[in-house]
Amino acid sequence: MSCDIRSILLDGLRAEAKGNIAKAKANVEVYLHQPVGIGEHPDVLGAIQEQLDIIAHEEERIEVLEKHFINHPNHPTEYPEYKSQEFR
Repeated sequence: MSCDIRSILLDGLRAEAKGNIAKAKANVEVYLHQPVGIGEHPDVLGAIQEQLDIIAHEEERIEVLEKHFINHPNHPTEYPEYKSQEFR
């Protein structure tokens, strides 16, 4: 059995992003259902917006991983943009 460090690292990055999304969603649900119970957040709408920003950031991170690393060949010389003149 070989160790594919590339896959392990990419899977870890994606898992972390998905975990952060799940955490932010849970926070939004708490804010929506129990806004009076969040004493340290007097601005409930602002607190929800912060969580939505986290979700958007992590979704973008997943898209970048998939576009540039997961759905691409393993070696950078195989990337079309690497073969272009701007990278030489």
